[in-house]
Parts: sequence; C-alpha cells; structure tokens
Amino acid sequence: MSGVSQNADRRPAAPRTADPRRVGLVTGAGSGIGRAAALRFARDGAAVAVLDIDAGTAAETAELIRQDGGEALAVTVDIADEHSVRTAVERTVAVYGGLDFAVNNAGLASHHRRLDRMTLAEFERVVHVNLAGTFLCMKYELPLLTGGGAIVNIASNGGLYAIGHAPAYVAAKHGVVGLTKAAAVDHAPDGVRVNAVCPGPTRTPGFETVAAGTDMVASQEAITPLGRLAAPEEAAAAAVWLCSDAASYVTGIALSVDGGRRA
Repeated sequence: MSGVSQNADRRPAAPRTADPRRVGLVTGAGSGIGRAAALRFARDGAAVAVLDIDAGTAAETAELIRQDGGEALAVTVDIADEHSVRTAVERTVAVYGGLDFAVNNAGLASHHRRLDRMTLAEFERVVHVNLAGTFLCMKYELPLLTGGGAIVNIASNGGLYAIGHAPAYVAAKHGVVGLTKAAAVDHAPDGVRVNAVCPGPTRTPGFETVAAGTDMVASQEAITPLGRLAAPEEAAAAAVWLCSDAASYVTGIALSVDGGRRA
C-alpha cells in the first residue's frame, strides 16, 4: 500500500479476509467512554474487538453489539502487562485478519491525593497503567496499521492543565498527550494518524461512583460553560470522528471535549 515506510521494525499486517469491513479495537471497552465508542464503531459497520481487564463487562459490551446486529470479539487484557497486550492484539488480528484503528481508553483514576502524601508505589502504579499502558498498546498496534490507519488515545483535560489533588494522574495524562504527539510525527510517513481526546468530567460509571454523596456534579456543572457534564457518548463521538476518513488530515492533536471549560 502507498504511504507505508520501509522501517525494519514494522511488521507487515496479517492478510485480510475477504470481508471489507473496517476492524478496530477499543481498550477499557467494558463501560463508560470505551463502551460507548465500541458501540458507535459497530453501528457504523466496523468489526470491534472489545478489550477490558474485566472479562464480564467486555462480554457484556460485545453482546450489546451483537444484539444490535454488529460484529464483536471480547478479549481480556491488562494494559499494564506487555504479554497481555501483545496477546490481545494478536488475537484480534488472528480473528479479523488485520487492524484499521484503535482507541486506547483504559486507564486508572487517582484522586484525593496531594503529592507530599502519595507513596512512590501509588505514583508509579498510576503512571505505569496510564502512560506505560498506552505505550504498550501503541507498540503492538502501530506495526499492524497501514496507510489510512488511526489511533486515538483517551487522555483527559488533566493532560492539558492541572487537576487538584491528582498529581500522578495529571503527570501520566500529560505524558499520554506527549506520547501521542511523538507517535504522530514518527508515523505520519507511514500514513498512520495518532491523536488524543481529552475529556472533561464525563458521567461514566466510575465518575458517578466517585461523585456519589457529594456535590461534585453540581460544582463541576457550575464551572462548565455549557452548564452540564458530558455523556460518555459525546467523548466517544470525538474518538470515532478522529478514526474516520473525515479526519484524514488531522494528526498529533489533543482534542478537548469539555463543554467550553478551557475557553
């Protein structure tokens, strides 16, 4: 295919099946933004590998896709473990014959911590899952993508500015944005686009758990120009667009989806 470099480190994509549909994978697809993205990709006609550390929720998302007439494969993965990531990506390609796009959404939250009260072990765990985990996913996805392929990393508005009492999370998500830009530059000659989506507070199950019994929703809505928090589907829509041909000249960006907060 045109646009593919001769980089010796790139492995050729596996032979594709006769089925012309696009193939993608979404990590952290058992719930929240990841599930919303997987459902949207499938509704748009893609075959989707649903990756999550929780086998049960991955299977639930895959079943929702099938009930809607789509094609899905549930795969258990721990993005903090290189063997697990490699195996999950290889299984996707073994089943579907290739990879056209990937959304790296899985991550680990960390709140209510000040830097001087955080242990090194906690800091390293948060950074390893969020930053090194994203690196591992891209490491095994990129060699399989050819001209027109795309990766979207779900970062956070915490990757663009500070969030109080979340030093490890903010550091890791800033790293994800930087890693995204570096990969975008390095792989542009291969015809592969790499972007990040940086959601503001989004009403995922994880957010709802943290916010339960507090005034967090009201306080966050009060500082959001649009006056409400995002639904998972709204953040997912940005990732779906960035993986589409409609965004064919967009690479290396960190797209804020935050209801106007950065404005």
